[in-house]
Amino acid sequence: MEPTDALERGRASYAAGAWRDAYGALVQEDGERPLQPADLELLATTAYMLGRDDEWMAVLERAQQRYAEVGNRRRAARCAGWIGINHLMRGEIGPATGWLARAQRLLDDEGDCVERGYAVIPSIFRHAAAGEWEAAATAAGEAAAIGGRFGDADLFALATHAQGQLLATGGRMAEGLALLDEAMVTLKTSELSPIVAGLVYCGVILACQEVYEVRRAREWTTALSRWCDGQSDLVAFTGRCLVHRAEILQLAGDWDDALLEARRAAERLAAGFNQVAAADALYRQAELRRVRGELAEAERAYREASRLGHEPQPGLALLRLSQGRDEAASAAIHRVLGETTVPHRRAGLLAAAVEIHLAVGDVPAAARACAKLERLATAIGSELLQGAASHARGAVELAEREPVRALVSLRRALETWQELGAPYEEARARELVGLACRALGDDDSASLELAAARGAFQELGAAHDLGRLGRGGSGAKVAAGHGLSPRELEVLRLVAVGNTNKVIARELVSSARTIDRHVSNILAKLQVSSRAAATAYAYEHDLVRAAGRNHP
Repeated sequence: MEPTDALERGRASYAAGAWRDAYGALVQEDGERPLQPADLELLATTAYMLGRDDEWMAVLERAQQRYAEVGNRRRAARCAGWIGINHLMRGEIGPATGWLARAQRLLDDEGDCVERGYAVIPSIFRHAAAGEWEAAATAAGEAAAIGGRFGDADLFALATHAQGQLLATGGRMAEGLALLDEAMVTLKTSELSPIVAGLVYCGVILACQEVYEVRRAREWTTALSRWCDGQSDLVAFTGRCLVHRAEILQLAGDWDDALLEARRAAERLAAGFNQVAAADALYRQAELRRVRGELAEAERAYREASRLGHEPQPGLALLRLSQGRDEAASAAIHRVLGETTVPHRRAGLLAAAVEIHLAVGDVPAAARACAKLERLATAIGSELLQGAASHARGAVELAEREPVRALVSLRRALETWQELGAPYEEARARELVGLACRALGDDDSASLELAAARGAFQELGAAHDLGRLGRGGSGAKVAAGHGLSPRELEVLRLVAVGNTNKVIARELVSSARTIDRHVSNILAKLQVSSRAAATAYAYEHDLVRAAGRNHP
């Protein structure tokens, strides 16, 4: 049959990535006379790219049936496999199992063919879900080999990027990143189908972010943005693209733009089936709200992300710290570390654990968490993690009253943050450098570093950090000179006016045991033997008034 004007328009618009025009023309053609299975696949893809996920599935089912009716079992199996994988990604195990079984049965008498490579993909999901990274990577390698042997760029790119992600996640960083790069080269040099291209873009970027490979994540996020912008009416992948952009923008210090992108992502993803991505967008919003000091808004976003299935840690624990709820922060980070075994996920938790332990005065626990973070940073080989480990080590050494050693570690962290273009992390490192200089009696250098940190916090809009540092710097100066943390200054103020540890715990929303530990640390740092002596020392050195200025 000769193609009609509507069908020709639909095919041409599809080729141009004009999804709305393609969809309208193909629907018009399908209403006048049923589309052939190959054109049904085009219609299904246009529906997917427009965010019509349920319609994509329904049209693909029609294509699968028509292929089976005309005896094209291989193409029917491919359609059935995609339907099954989509159900699997949604967590709909029953339908997924049924469709994948149908795909397998259609291939029973087909001999060696590329579709057998696609049939391997569900086993990759199953092994990965069980944490069997090596088995999952092996399956992905088998699928990639089949794709390469048959010259199927879609299968090769999908499987290669999956194998790279799995190897990197499992600790074989260099091999994994090389495969991710190869997948992106395939994307750039081969004609991939639109859905596969989007999946590979998002998958590679997600993998880079999971293993803290910041430079690659930035590069490929920019490429994904260009790819999305080049297709009119595109809805699919744009939500995930915005989440990636928000994370990159946050690290770069563009917090207003990052929050805008995260909000747009959450709104766009809320209408689709990708609940996981929607939860990621909400968590990113929460993180941005927290560092901006918008604690109530951050709380709501963390809760909503959790409702959609996203573990809200370590962000929620750090929020509790900002709210002065030290015990809640400690309990949360202890709980999530106890149940997290994946190395790259533990790394982010350990960095937060160091900060929380130091805030509650448990320096030995902070040192242990720091040592674990350093081992993971070495094993994973990420530049960003190396910077985080150096930063944590410097903070611990400063708390241990080793300012010279702290400066060595902090200068190393500072260099990393500057190279990565991470101004917030750089400002926090400069604050600690200033405290270390002050502890060594170098007041001029301390003033310069603290002023630079304060200026960066102001430019970023980091309200909570500004409040902690103090706009005039007096609180930071006192804390540095005597080795007291901001929270210890708060405790000292309350001790000095005659409060018991029980009363202090109630006022600071903490436990008596934590306050006991703070008081012991204060006595040791001030080198006094009693609460009365600490009180006298505090009044003599103006610590009470300085602590009061830092108190909320």
